[in-house]
Formats: sequence, C-alpha cells, structure tokens
Amino acid sequence: MSLGPEPGPKPRLGYTASRIDRAAARRGDAQALAVLERNTDARAYVIGGEMVVLRTTAAGLDPLFTPAAARGLANSSDIGQDIARDIAFLGLHEGAARFAVPLDGDTIETLKADERFAVVDLRSIAVRGLLEEEHLAPLAEGKALLNWHARHRFCSNCAAATTFVEGGWRRDCASCKTQHFPRTDPVAIMLAVAGNRCLLGRSHRFQPGMWSCLAGFIEPGETIEDAVRREIHEEAGIACGRVRYFASQPWPFPASLMIGCHAQALSHDITIDRTELDDARWFEREEVALMLGRQHPDGFSAPHPVAIAYHIIRAWVEDGIELR
Repeated sequence: MSLGPEPGPKPRLGYTASRIDRAAARRGDAQALAVLERNTDARAYVIGGEMVVLRTTAAGLDPLFTPAAARGLANSSDIGQDIARDIAFLGLHEGAARFAVPLDGDTIETLKADERFAVVDLRSIAVRGLLEEEHLAPLAEGKALLNWHARHRFCSNCAAATTFVEGGWRRDCASCKTQHFPRTDPVAIMLAVAGNRCLLGRSHRFQPGMWSCLAGFIEPGETIEDAVRREIHEEAGIACGRVRYFASQPWPFPASLMIGCHAQALSHDITIDRTELDDARWFEREEVALMLGRQHPDGFSAPHPVAIAYHIIRAWVEDGIELR
C-alpha cells in the first residue's frame, strides 16, 4: 500500500499564532483602559457562552464591534446590563485595543432571529473557515476568559461575591481579600507509536469513522511525560517509554491547553477502558495517510486540521518520528 494522497500544504494549527499583544502592563490601570476603549480604533468581540456574535455585512461576516455597540447589545436585557460592565481587555492589535464583551443567554437567543447578525459557536467558525484565521486566537482568549468569569462570581474561599478587576485578569474578594486568577486546564494529547504503527482511539462522542489521539487531563503533581504514559495505559492498556513533546494548542472548550506528544509504545496488546473509549486499535502508517487524505476505503478519517491531533498524526506519517 502506498502512502496515499498528498494532503496538501500543512494548515496552521487552530487558535494559535495570535497577533494580539496582551499588554499585561496596561491591565492594572483602569483609567488607561477606559481611554483605550473610547479610541475610535478600539474593537470588541461579543461572546455568549459557546456562541460568538458576528455582524453580517456586504463583505461577509465580521466579528468586530465598536465597544459601544457591543455594550449596547449586552444592555438589551437586565441581566446583560449587569454583566456588560465586565468588559475584558484582550490586548492590542497593531496598537488598537481589543476587548471581549459577554452576553447573557436570553440576548443570544434574541440575536439569532436578527438578520443583521449571525450567531455561531466558535468550533464551527474554525472548522468551517467562517472568519480570517487572525480572529481565532483572540476569540479563544476571550471565550476562555469570559467563561472563567461566569463560573467564578463568588469566592471559593468564603463564598462572598467577587469583583472584576485588572481588565478581567483577576477577581478580588472584598470579604477575605483572596485574589482569584483565570485558570487553564492542561491536557496531554498523544500518539503512541511502534515502528510503522500508531495507536488511535475513538471517543463515544466522535462522528462515525473518525479516529484520533488519546488524551486526558494532567493531574496535580504530575509531569507531562507521566500523564502521557498514565493516560495511554489507563485507556488502552499500552505501556509506554520515551515521550517527546510536539506542540501545544489553546483549546477554549471551555479553557484547556492541549499539550501534544509522541510516545514510544513498549507493549502491543490493547485493553480498552470502555468508559473512556468506544474503541482503540493499531493502524499502519500507510492506512493513516489515507485517513488524513479522507480516502480510506472503510471511510475512516483523522480529526479536522484545526485540532492539534491532526498535526500530531500527520507529523508521524510524514516525518517518520521514531522513539527508541
């Protein structure tokens, strides 16, 4: 079997290569942030939970609003007026401020019926290529940040209400003085390889025919390498040795950092944890190449190129990664 169809130029990894200067030094100056918001070149993304609000224009979909217009959308409901005060400062794009404005669920539902707007989830925006790639990273930043705020309005130490400060990069508790910072959950995502074969699995949530890398959250007190070995062994019963870092990817669903690796498989007999996986099996390199090109005779496919799993798998197919 040949390596199959050429999958074409390597696409950019989704939600990466941000052109935003996060300008962390500006976050603590509320007056300076207010000036930046009033500048005519300032723009804001409007996000409600999983959904992003886009303007429909003659030139296509546009995710950028003036901050005033974004606040106006949020202020259309009583709940929206309350949360619209929490406009998050994402940073500077070529010197112009970028913000993220949260919307409540009722407002999102109302805007879905308004032909001036398109309301689309961020995953679909990336997979369907609805926006220029330069918007994906700041949208991921804004979505993850606003999601954290929605879940941390009360202090985990004393249960008092917390206050939005530092341009959205901290919440303070006036009662016990605890400071709370946005969190990112690290996830190990990995491809176990053994010579000309690799181990792929199927989640219960996958679409029919799709196979991907195994993945799992890194636990407290655990290295990346140990998490890779543990997850592969727990989910598929395969022991692994050497682990090699590949790349990382922000994954704002809701707020993870995917840490991609290749791992050296030391055993071959698979024992599947059916609570975690629907299936797992070994694939030959040539077969995986067909999956990347979506020409597998059984209709099997690899993940979409927006996901790091695609890039981990493709690197092994094309670069012949060996771990010995």
